[in-house]
Parts: sequence; structure tokens; C-alpha cells
Amino acid sequence: MKFITAIIKPHKVDETRQALSEINIAGMTVTEVKGFGRQRGHTEMYRGAEYVVDFLPKAKLEIAIDDDQVDSCIDAIRKAATTGKVGDGKIFITSLEDVIRVRDGEHGSGAL
Repeated sequence: MKFITAIIKPHKVDETRQALSEINIAGMTVTEVKGFGRQRGHTEMYRGAEYVVDFLPKAKLEIAIDDDQVDSCIDAIRKAATTGKVGDGKIFITSLEDVIRVRDGEHGSGAL
């Protein structure tokens, strides 16, 4: 099993969720987060004063999946979340040792 963490632009969440639904990935957690990467934020003007926005709004998607779904999941996220501009985000893949369903205590892939 793998745990996918994707950091994407907030306006791409619905499109990404739809793309993942189309490949039968049913569950995910979405969190509104702030951060920056190489773009290091940007400057804005407010009432004539310039200020730096260090942390940009992003969305963090967390998805637990079986190993055989990893490639299709990554492809779906990349296609749906890309704008072709700096700051589109990152996808992190980590190994998932176990999953336990709280309701009935089921372990492993069956608990996904």
C-alpha cells in the first residue's frame, strides 16, 4: 500500500477529485494549507503599500491506495492539477505499513 500526498492549487481540487473518481479512487482527505516552493511567494499592493505574501494558499490531498493503483493515481493528479505554471505543486509517495478501519478493526487493503 502507498500513501499519496499531493500539494496542488486550490482551484484544481474539484477537477482532481473528479479525475480520481473516474479511475475508482473513492477516498481522500483534502486540507487547505499554505506554503511556498521555488516561487518563494510574491508581492502585492494594498492601499498603495507593497507587501510580500510569503505563504501561498494550496490544497493538500491525502490518498491511501493499493500498489497497483499508484501509477494511474499519479497520472490522474498530474493531468487534472496542472496549469503549466510555476507553483502547480508536488506529489509525494510514501510506503504505508498498515491501515486499520476504526469501525470493525479490519486491517490492510480491505480497510481502504
